[in-house]
Amino acid sequence: MSFGLMEGLAIAAGVVLAGVVAHGVWSARKATPRQAEGAGDSRLEPVMGGAAAVTRAPDDAAADAAEAEGAMQALAELRPAVVPRKTARLDPLIDAIAMLRLESPVTGELALMHLPPTRRAGTKPFLIEGLSTDSGEFELPAPGRRYTEFQAGVQLANRSGALNEIEYSEFVQKLQGFAESVGAMVDLPDMLEVVGHARELDAFASAHDAQLAVVLRANDAAWTVGYLQQAAGRHGFVPGVLPGRLVLPGAEDGAPPVLVLGFDAQAALADDPNVAAVRSVTLSLDVPQTAEATEPYPAWQDAARRLAAEIDATVCDDAGRAITLQAFVGIGEDLKVLYQALEQRDLAAGSAAARRLFS
Repeated sequence: MSFGLMEGLAIAAGVVLAGVVAHGVWSARKATPRQAEGAGDSRLEPVMGGAAAVTRAPDDAAADAAEAEGAMQALAELRPAVVPRKTARLDPLIDAIAMLRLESPVTGELALMHLPPTRRAGTKPFLIEGLSTDSGEFELPAPGRRYTEFQAGVQLANRSGALNEIEYSEFVQKLQGFAESVGAMVDLPDMLEVVGHARELDAFASAHDAQLAVVLRANDAAWTVGYLQQAAGRHGFVPGVLPGRLVLPGAEDGAPPVLVLGFDAQAALADDPNVAAVRSVTLSLDVPQTAEATEPYPAWQDAARRLAAEIDATVCDDAGRAITLQAFVGIGEDLKVLYQALEQRDLAAGSAAARRLFS
């Protein structure tokens, strides 16, 4: 039995309509940002195609848990055990230091009472330390201690530039106010010599600074903030202090992060982290802030590769060009020269002086 013309056209139209509807559903599923596991009313799993699958089988969940545990173990092997953070100390390598002579010891309470309200001169931080009668060493003033003299130092350079005459004068003014309050005589270094040294140090720092960054761009569906946090968390990243930042903590307690994963702060501030969509994140490494021995550069490469695979992204430069393996090799060779130059200047990457200079 043959169908008539009208029946055939109706069937063809139905097939086309079904195709259009299917394509629309598929496109909508692709456009939906990937959700974190457990987001919404039911437990959803982000998948690489951009759609979400219902709760997985127990065997699959166990396999994922084992994989996450393996990633955390690899991270633990990469970083040494956490050690206490050392307090900031003056360093003649990067500070202009003035001495404050006392006729008789003063208490820590008196020193604390008259410390300048701000510890900056312009864009440069400064410290005041006291020579303790108990330890015989310089330390930050503290209650219950007595001090026989003080020393104060202002940082010669940082990423804001070299210490200038105005900043040095501000430091001197604040220091003289403190000295008068505690009954000390100030022995100041010559301003022209200090500013000249600051410019030389700033020139060295500018020529040996390195902040590396790659962009991970979504290949298909965007990600929600919750999904990014969950995926990065499996690789050791934790929320940073600022919105839109996830950080891989350093080895020392309170030390700068080894890596920073940054994304749109406005998305991070959204009321629901499972709604705001993100299409790119930046993975950065501040080279002078972490010791070479902890291998931060390999950690940066590895994190870029693993995160890109997990969230279905392409590793790019800031112009959107995909980064090749050869490019990573070239950067690694340049970093070897940089590390050597910093160490020869007694400003090894990860040292307290280097962290302060490159900040």
